[in-house]
Amino acid sequence: MATYFPPLTAAEAALLAGVLPATIRQWRHRGLITPIGGTPRAPLYDGRAVLAVSRTRKTPATAAA
Repeated sequence: MATYFPPLTAAEAALLAGVLPATIRQWRHRGLITPIGGTPRAPLYDGRAVLAVSRTRKTPATAAA
């Protein structure tokens, strides 16, 4: 069964992924994640998409930590 995530702010998405909020914003600007709602100044993100990107972006040393 898939895990449900409510729409997440950049700060909440960062906590989920174990990165800084600035990293979430960079992923957005690079097109790795797309907001699913919110406003241009306060976008909301899908937690599953954030986790998927975080798994591909972490180095093996940080993924094991």
